[in-house]
Amino acid sequence: MKVIVSAGVSCALLVGAAYAQEAADAVAPEEATQGEAQALTEAALFAQAKKAAGKVVESTDWMIAAANPLAVEAGAAVLDAGGTAADAMVAVQTVLGLVEPQSSGLGGGAFLVWYDAEVGELTTLDARETAPLAATPSLFQDEAGEPLKFFDAVVGGLSVGTPGTPALLEDAHRRWGKANWGSLFEAGIALADEGFAVSPRMAQSIARDADRLSRFPETAAYFVPNGAPLAEGQIVQNKAYANVLRALAAEGADAFYTGAIAADIVKTVQTAEGNPGVLSETDLALYTVKERPAVCATYRAYEACGMGPPSSGALTVGQILGLLGQYDLAALGAENPESWRLIGDASRLAFADRGRYMADSDFVPMPTQGLVDNSYLAERAKLLAGETALESADPGTPVFDHAGLAPRWADDQSIEFPSTSHISIVDQYGNVLSMTTTIENGFGSRLMTNGFLLNNELTDFSFRTHKDGVPIANRLEPGKRPRSSMAPTIVMQDGKPVLAIGSPGGSRIIGYVAKTIIAWADWGMTVQEAIELPHLVNRFGTYDLEEGTKATDFEQGLTDLGYEVNVRGLNSGLHAIEIGETLKGGADPRREGIAIGG
Repeated sequence: MKVIVSAGVSCALLVGAAYAQEAADAVAPEEATQGEAQALTEAALFAQAKKAAGKVVESTDWMIAAANPLAVEAGAAVLDAGGTAADAMVAVQTVLGLVEPQSSGLGGGAFLVWYDAEVGELTTLDARETAPLAATPSLFQDEAGEPLKFFDAVVGGLSVGTPGTPALLEDAHRRWGKANWGSLFEAGIALADEGFAVSPRMAQSIARDADRLSRFPETAAYFVPNGAPLAEGQIVQNKAYANVLRALAAEGADAFYTGAIAADIVKTVQTAEGNPGVLSETDLALYTVKERPAVCATYRAYEACGMGPPSSGALTVGQILGLLGQYDLAALGAENPESWRLIGDASRLAFADRGRYMADSDFVPMPTQGLVDNSYLAERAKLLAGETALESADPGTPVFDHAGLAPRWADDQSIEFPSTSHISIVDQYGNVLSMTTTIENGFGSRLMTNGFLLNNELTDFSFRTHKDGVPIANRLEPGKRPRSSMAPTIVMQDGKPVLAIGSPGGSRIIGYVAKTIIAWADWGMTVQEAIELPHLVNRFGTYDLEEGTKATDFEQGLTDLGYEVNVRGLNSGLHAIEIGETLKGGADPRREGIAIGG
């Protein structure tokens, strides 16, 4: 059975099931404004109801959790037909790029963490964008050597790095796929050809960014036609995107990285009015996905494993957990300000190391293993033994991976605004995928070509190259991959996966993921309860508390402990799957995602 939502139908059950409300307590949705919205399966409607009730979705064979119901349905159909988690990811990503274009797509990049059930091993794939070969370290500085303002750098061609997502789709499928490659694009092609209903989140994002989206003709024609931002429920077709998917289905990733599509990407970047970039066809032709070993950190009976450099995600999440492993958070509980003092200052210490040491390890020496070494973290954890907030959180001195004199780095000064999307999948074969995917800022560079947006990933580099004459590890260099905070994570116990998790949210991703793991591992919450637990995030000293939630109950207590407190929106997009006798999926009520199992 499928349910159609038609224009003129005002029904909380139907429209509310089609797209999740932004808050945990749903309100009656507005009517669709044009045409018909896509039909949702009973499984999707069930998933919406479970999320609204704060309950996990449970299944025995497979599970998928991602950021939009249409994308989750596409992946679920692949899994139900016997496909692997890698197969399903291709279908999910190609639909997400259409229905959630502000967050990820073919013009961006991703990190993928994979547990291979057949061999019992973890690995990661790095599909982070790369800096063009013609880029210089001072790319984001003015003539006086001062950093550009953030959006002056973002909007236009200057910020565009070489996309990695199409190469990742092909690489993951080649390694671990079972389904026919071309079939995995069918859902995306059909939705792009026939039209999809603009979701509430997409409409809100367009309305907020309409001025920037209007700067470039192709982008404006799609998102702000005739000067009016696309509205919730409006039916949108994207024939150009469908044609790109057809090319990928028929020819593989080469169709993107060479030929007409590549030429269009380069022309769009290099001719962007007011802010042209330096990406070339050579950069596209040379792009490769890199397989890297997973970075793991011990926490209680678990190991939290994820993507190493150029991501700071696994290292910083791992450091937070490793520091807290010395303290009994289970006994303290989630309602105790002391728990949040420990979590907040552990995060501050981890972010201090992140700012000093973490960057693309292909370009700079990294103390990767030293940062998550148990003895190093045990010593650092002693700094948390006080009763009030740390007066300052300074970097430590981890052991570098290679012998010799440790380099001297200055603290990073890059800016990272939240966007991005996360996908968690477990297939019937026992494989586990955790993948975070992005075009960086909402709508990326705002440049569009062939129906998809191009990233602004280069602005994840530090705009400054040095501080007081000391080089910054995350400075821009040709071919380098900018540091990220994406933290796709697979938690292991006794060599087996027990949790797949990740989130969007800029550098706050790290706090969202760490908090959710703690809530699940220490406080006995289900994955859905742990996801829904209000956010309290501290990166650099100020404690961010999620507005409109019980997090604000801690405002006075944390102030008394010596923190500056900021109540604000903290819009994560956590998607998690607990792996045990059954599979239990959870999706963040702060966004539109769902979990479907079979």
